[in-house]
Amino acid sequence: MLAAVGAVILAIAYLLNVTSTHTDAAFTPFSLLIAGAFFVALHLAGFGGVRSTSGRRRWRR
Repeated sequence: MLAAVGAVILAIAYLLNVTSTHTDAAFTPFSLLIAGAFFVALHLAGFGGVRSTSGRRRWRR
């Protein structure tokens, strides 16, 4: 899920950069690039993944 969020943010940053759109808002193509890379890094680190609940649980004593 976080990889999809990161991909969307990176796509928006790319479009802003390619079209040379200037925004007065707090986000720039570079800040969106950093945010997108952050979400992709979280995904690669294992956060935001889908947890399986259908498997058997092993109980330790």
